[in-house]
Amino acid sequence: MKKFLAVSIFKLLGWKTDVNKDEGMRNCVMIAAPHTSNWDFLFTVLTFWKHDVKFNFFIKDDYTKSILGGVFRKLGAIGVDRSKGKNLVEFASDLLKDNNEMVVLVPAEGTRKRVEKWRTGFYHIAKNARVPIALGFLDFKNKIAGVGPLVSTTDDLIADFEKIQKFYENITGKHPELYNPKIY
Repeated sequence: MKKFLAVSIFKLLGWKTDVNKDEGMRNCVMIAAPHTSNWDFLFTVLTFWKHDVKFNFFIKDDYTKSILGGVFRKLGAIGVDRSKGKNLVEFASDLLKDNNEMVVLVPAEGTRKRVEKWRTGFYHIAKNARVPIALGFLDFKNKIAGVGPLVSTTDDLIADFEKIQKFYENITGKHPELYNPKIY
């Protein structure tokens, strides 16, 4: 039913998907970029439903404890209590190490507002967990939602960031003025 719904909505809206279903995508950190609109989440969910990709994402635990908590958890939400100052990188890395079929979605910019540079937690999670980074994207200009290649972390952070940055240079968010494609 979810797949049918996703295919139907994409067809109705004139969107296409392009998902690299590489074997390594079963256990990875997936960047979600550009992240400039609340619509990003809907298109992301629909893309994953269409391609049968199970994913998880972090959200304030207030949402997972609310009356709609079951819905959020069913969508893949993992509630995080940020007031306790837990190390989210360590927590996420441990989850990925303990689950060999887990995709953790991370909006690299950390917000829908324009930022001067991306947050780099996604990179440190992947490096600590020894999993690749999948390059998830929503290109509103070309109406394509998808997942590009997998990037493995190396000991050269700058070279890794440049490879990721290059992939996103021609991707257009819903609100291009809110997107800064510079990681560092």
